[in-house]
Amino acid sequence: MSQTYHEQIDYKNTMKLRELQKELPAFADDFFRAMEIKKATNTRRNYAYDLSTFFYFLRTTNSYFRDKDLRTLPVSILDDLQPVDIEEYLSFLTYYEKDGQIYQNHEEGKARKLATLNTFFGYFHKKEMIQKNAPSVVDVPRVKEKNIIRLDANEVAQLIDNIESGEKLTKQQKVWHERNKARDLAIVVTLLGTGVRVTELVGLDLSDLDFDNGAMRVIRKGGNEDIVYFGEETEEMLRNYLDERMKMTPAPGHENALFISQNNTRITVRSVERLVKKYASTATVKKITPHKLRSTYGTALYQETGDIYLVADVLGHKNVNTTRKHYAAMKEENKRKAANIVQLREKE
Repeated sequence: MSQTYHEQIDYKNTMKLRELQKELPAFADDFFRAMEIKKATNTRRNYAYDLSTFFYFLRTTNSYFRDKDLRTLPVSILDDLQPVDIEEYLSFLTYYEKDGQIYQNHEEGKARKLATLNTFFGYFHKKEMIQKNAPSVVDVPRVKEKNIIRLDANEVAQLIDNIESGEKLTKQQKVWHERNKARDLAIVVTLLGTGVRVTELVGLDLSDLDFDNGAMRVIRKGGNEDIVYFGEETEEMLRNYLDERMKMTPAPGHENALFISQNNTRITVRSVERLVKKYASTATVKKITPHKLRSTYGTALYQETGDIYLVADVLGHKNVNTTRKHYAAMKEENKRKAANIVQLREKE
């Protein structure tokens, strides 16, 4: 029986997780089993990567761990670690070398890895297998607020026009442009017209489209199914692409995929990122990614409705505070503009 795209991703994540677990203490297996019922495979795999980095730090900087077989370490070793050890780990993360490669973490990466440790230690502390949770008392690295990078209305129009015309593309790019134009238009307009994540877009199957209701079925982060609605412009581009899609012969195992690559396989996240970057560079100097197209949609929707709850629902945010954090500044911007809308006296 053939697997769906999301089943394939879960399988790959699960296999990678099992591989990483072999390099971690055996007691970590209890943690990962407990996480199965509450965390997606992608999250659990990321936990394993983070924990692998943490124990690599211990082995390379702490003589006690240097010659130890990690698999045989008892859970009690977590009680031996002090908050200062965790702070040293965060400092280590700034730059470190492993297998001849240099790795770097900014504050956002450090904050995520600290959160992983907090969850890991917290699990064993809650089970009363250790006496304290050292990471929980360490200050979280301060992550700088990032301004939302988005396209304005003129840039959106220019982007779509350039995909249609192939203007400003190199000769080599134009060779593939005519062949992929309908697909690329459908991809970019779907991202701009629905705000779906790039992972949700590449996971779309033909059967996920429902033109009668102007809707598509997507699998959100965490594996939850959701219905996303699209407008007339998106429908037009999808229908145009489908005329060509039905003439294609996808590779075995990719027959159901909506968006097909030049290799006749389901298009990848990386390929979508490349094509968005390619076309966006012809329309703006801003560094545009698929996520920035999602931000463009969210911004436009919020400006039109002022309804943060609607924006959160449409974007698939589980917590409206996530949405509010990103779009609250726009509300203040609109309020400042309003200050000059009402004039008390005619200017002479």
